[in-house]
Amino acid sequence: MNFYIIIPAHNEEDSIGFTLESLALQTLLPKKVVVVNDNSNDSTQKIITDYASKFSWINLVNTTSSNTHLPGSKIINAFNKGLETLDNNYDVLCKFDADLIFPENYLEELSNHYKQNGKLGMVSGFCYIEKNKQWVLENLTRKDHIRGALKAYRKQCFLDIGKLKASMGWDTVDELLAKYYGWELLTDDTLHVKHLKPTGISYNKASKYLQGEAMYKMRYGFIITLISALKLAYKKQSFSLFKDYITGYFKAKKNKVDYLVTTEQGKFIRKLRWKGMLNKLS
Repeated sequence: MNFYIIIPAHNEEDSIGFTLESLALQTLLPKKVVVVNDNSNDSTQKIITDYASKFSWINLVNTTSSNTHLPGSKIINAFNKGLETLDNNYDVLCKFDADLIFPENYLEELSNHYKQNGKLGMVSGFCYIEKNKQWVLENLTRKDHIRGALKAYRKQCFLDIGKLKASMGWDTVDELLAKYYGWELLTDDTLHVKHLKPTGISYNKASKYLQGEAMYKMRYGFIITLISALKLAYKKQSFSLFKDYITGYFKAKKNKVDYLVTTEQGKFIRKLRWKGMLNKLS
């Protein structure tokens, strides 16, 4: 299978080399890797250029955006810059973060999963972070959720969902829309990916309101948003985050922010969310 990979990168000099090296060691090499250098002011560009000189399938794209880390919009805008440079001759399109170290069989195993199940739209491994000199599961979400750092889409699935949304919540709405269009998702717990920078380490206060805004934009409604916000805040051991999420939801509602999904898709999403919550109670 032909894998195309897009890696948005902003000031990743400490990690991008490890990521590209791990891709260069894959048992199934990607056909193309585009690294989008987004306004870096460190040696990120030089490192990417060095790897591009050694591997013909690695390419550099430079773009300029804000230095502020706003989850969703910044990273997906950079992703889209990379996407514009690619042709359509791929079977699987990946959006990977620039701070990951992949096991050597990662792409080969993804390919095997796709070949075994024609209905499989998205598949990934799991992120592990280093704590006390040991690599442990970065346990931030449900184990059936494919992390934003590790997205891999079958081509038709990627097209069906309308590509990626430049908004906080993009890495949840893509899964919900994939299910809406009848695709299956898979997380493989045998594939351990080292995540060099824990998620959210560079989020600012303003960005934390965006999680609640995203719940509004996905048409969760207040009750599902309330339950989801409580669960997320509990998982991260922070009541202040719960307040941020709810504040973000009501700000979006007051300002009549545009939705990410249609009315019909929203109905499907709410039904899916309720089904998932009720199954956990039974």
